[in-house]
Amino acid sequence: EKKNFSVDEMVALSGAHTIGQSRCSLFRSRIYSEQNIDPAYARSLQGQCPRTSGVGDSNLSPIDTTPNFFDSTYYRNLMNKRGLFHSDQQLFNGGSTDSKVSQYASNPLLFRIDFANAMVKMGNLGTLTGTQGQIRKVCSSVN
Repeated sequence: EKKNFSVDEMVALSGAHTIGQSRCSLFRSRIYSEQNIDPAYARSLQGQCPRTSGVGDSNLSPIDTTPNFFDSTYYRNLMNKRGLFHSDQQLFNGGSTDSKVSQYASNPLLFRIDFANAMVKMGNLGTLTGTQGQIRKVCSSVN
């Protein structure tokens, strides 16, 4: 169900990927089969994440180059074709969101303000529990 978030708000919320790590199994296909990735970046990730599924699935890689800091490096990485996930790189791939990514990359304060506002909006959504919905223990799968 649509919750009335604008494209710009979704680009801002995607910036949450400036913090954290991901398992190899979640980005393997990108680093071996996609063209819109910096070749040197792909090679460095391939060293940690073998092509064969099942091998190294739990190996971790930072989602961006400053995984312990909430900053706008995530957006600069996208501009350099260094998005870890396919969905992230789509934000800077010749489409309508390129300009917002560029703005956030060059203006960390704007990113922080827009991110905070979008998080407040998301926090005001009603949480569905019981028979209406669930709070997932693992975001990628239902409980």
